[in-house]
Amino acid sequence: MGRHSLPDEFEPGGTRVRPPVRRRTVAIATMLVLCVATGTALAAQGGLLGFSTSCSDSAVKLRLVASPDIAPAVRTVADRIRKDKVTTDGQCMDITVTARDSYKVSDALSTMSAKPDFEIWLPDSQLWVQRAQATGKSVPITASGNVAASPVTLGMVPSAAKSLGWPRKTYTWAELAGASMQSDKIHLGAADPARSATGLLALSSISRSAGTGPDSGTQVAAAAKVLSQRISDGDSQVLDTLARDDSAAEKGNPRRNQALIVSEQSAFAHNTASAAEKLDLFYPKDGAPQLDYPYTLVDEAAHTTDQSRAALRFMTLLGEDSARHTIEKYGFRTPDQPVSNTTVKSAGGLPPQPYTKEPPEPLTDQELEETLGMWTITVQSARLTTVVDASGSMATLVPGSSSQTRMDVTKASLLQALAQFTPEDEIGLWDFATRLDGDRDYRKRVETVRLGDPVKGGGTQRDRLSAAFSALEPVPGGATGLYDTTLAAFKDAQATYVSGKFNAVVVLTDGVNEDKNGISRSALIAKLKQLNDIHRPVPLIMIAVGPDTDKTEVEQVAEATGGAGYQVNDPADIHAVLLKAVIAAASAKAS
Repeated sequence: MGRHSLPDEFEPGGTRVRPPVRRRTVAIATMLVLCVATGTALAAQGGLLGFSTSCSDSAVKLRLVASPDIAPAVRTVADRIRKDKVTTDGQCMDITVTARDSYKVSDALSTMSAKPDFEIWLPDSQLWVQRAQATGKSVPITASGNVAASPVTLGMVPSAAKSLGWPRKTYTWAELAGASMQSDKIHLGAADPARSATGLLALSSISRSAGTGPDSGTQVAAAAKVLSQRISDGDSQVLDTLARDDSAAEKGNPRRNQALIVSEQSAFAHNTASAAEKLDLFYPKDGAPQLDYPYTLVDEAAHTTDQSRAALRFMTLLGEDSARHTIEKYGFRTPDQPVSNTTVKSAGGLPPQPYTKEPPEPLTDQELEETLGMWTITVQSARLTTVVDASGSMATLVPGSSSQTRMDVTKASLLQALAQFTPEDEIGLWDFATRLDGDRDYRKRVETVRLGDPVKGGGTQRDRLSAAFSALEPVPGGATGLYDTTLAAFKDAQATYVSGKFNAVVVLTDGVNEDKNGISRSALIAKLKQLNDIHRPVPLIMIAVGPDTDKTEVEQVAEATGGAGYQVNDPADIHAVLLKAVIAAASAKAS
């Protein structure tokens, strides 16, 4: 059946939680529930409904997968509903709550071939919903409201917090990261931003806080590098790295951290349940982003009518006072409610730390992509051969411009992307057309070596590559020798493979293959599959630029190597798509 509306009772106000998801009004949801309840009562009085003497005989069963931090609170509510025989349309509700890491669920739902074993998903952040949907091939998912919230903070053991002037002194995200890194007595730990919304939101906030000055990129990369050396796999592991006491042994233990990026709720759970060192919380004065716990329907069209109405009913119940108080007891903030000073104090927050400050504007998709791209590159150095189409069509003016060609905008995007890479990354450059170097359609312009390596004549590989990007020009009359070039670049990358790095070939083209004397598409795909080596993986990242390209072509060729094909209509989007592609390919390799 089609989609069914869920109630939405959670409107922000004042210093209250401000969920980013646009929701339906409370009045509509409430009227719907009341109408259903009234109709059910009348039907029962008229003998139209036969109620079972046992709830379990007719209960509507729903399976809900929740982020591990909020799963116990939601399970408590679900158990009470079952015990109290709360009904929906005259039927009891049997809701099973299972804890599962949000990043794992997001990855699983990102492909239409997935067969989810649940109807409702409650991740810790809307970011995971967006990430699943970003593939364009995800199982249908709909975020319909927010159940809870928890700001992302920086927690420290008391001695470390005191050294930075807590609680009276306040910092921005950039200042906090800088102060933590400058002290040789404070080790800063976090969960992997590729697997943790807490880590990703914090790193993105540091990047936003650093601004766009000439040194901002360096500052953020330095913070990422420090974090990468003291990273935990996920949120559940990061608190295990906290120093257990203020002893010299713990301070000198290289595996212990005196500062952690954590959610307020995580700090609350630690401080109220642990006899170990407590946490004091810094709330950045430029705003703490929030985990927002979106109530998300999964493949709603496959739900039965009873399941859809029960999901609506459960969403409504989670917003009622009894459920809200349960959620708050676990250290969460709840929508449309004032911030609890008692909860904040238990979590480690004290005034004048700005814990009631409105959360900042949600991070844009571009900010998140850039942060993840930078993180991927920082954690695992990359080795990329960049192969750029230099055929005559690259001289075509881009729409809306009287002077900029496809090549001009492509070069600008490549230079912008280059700034995201570190001195340890290895990047080279080829260009191609047809018969560009004798009978060959391609030529090597810059060898693939470390960006930080010095080069003859002064400067570094980065400088040489920047100059080579800027010097790219279309070849008048040149056609697109895509297939022969792709095979040659792939073979070269395999032959020069470097263990411990993310090896890949990036191909940018504005047209389809035009070399009729070269290898065919089917032969190319077969050859790539034959050469592909799981022990020396070199995924192809193929980006088709403009309306004259064939998305299916680049997808089929790239997928033969475990890579992916993309299409952009505007060359200015190459930078964002390239970072997105690197993230996806590196994540696929890691999994």
